[in-house]
Amino acid sequence: MSTTSTFSAESVKSYRKDLMIDTQFRGRTLKFKTTWGLFSPKAIDDGSELLLKHIDIKEDDDCLDMGSGYGILGIALASVATEGRTLLVDKDFVAVDYSRDNCALNGLDHCEARLSNGFNQIAKDEKFSLIVSNLPAKVGNEMLSLYLQDAHSHLKPGGRFVVVNIGGIRHFIKRGFKEVFGNYKKLKQGKIYTVSEAVRA
Repeated sequence: MSTTSTFSAESVKSYRKDLMIDTQFRGRTLKFKTTWGLFSPKAIDDGSELLLKHIDIKEDDDCLDMGSGYGILGIALASVATEGRTLLVDKDFVAVDYSRDNCALNGLDHCEARLSNGFNQIAKDEKFSLIVSNLPAKVGNEMLSLYLQDAHSHLKPGGRFVVVNIGGIRHFIKRGFKEVFGNYKKLKQGKIYTVSEAVRA
């Protein structure tokens, strides 16, 4: 058992180093550089893993990862949708910096990371065929409502909005999808997380 203190100079120096995650996604090896302070820096979170297991991705999809963190969802999508473009956005500038680095680390030159609070830095004429988000429950119903309305307006006809969320907001998301999109499909119900999809008519 280590006796090194969490607060020792040696420990603190190690915390300043980037962490690395290697994973496999649909036959591709993906690498992610992360750091403390970002969401789930040591491993891919269970919600994102569940979404990626149950999402359909087309090679020519134009994708948007809303609230990208260091880029798990967006980079996984971009690795399949090689004939489209992928945009990753987050309100945290550190997350955006790491998303940019991870796009380059995985050789994805059709991938872009941008600082944005929700959709507020996405031009009205930017449209996508697939929008994904690991929805944070703590942002509140007001911000979640903005996400749903803005996702609808930024989807091409037939475009899909796929989200994963904790069970506590499952019913809110279901009601919102039906009101905003007119449809709702549960792709997977786990013990903690739900993956849902809505399609723009």
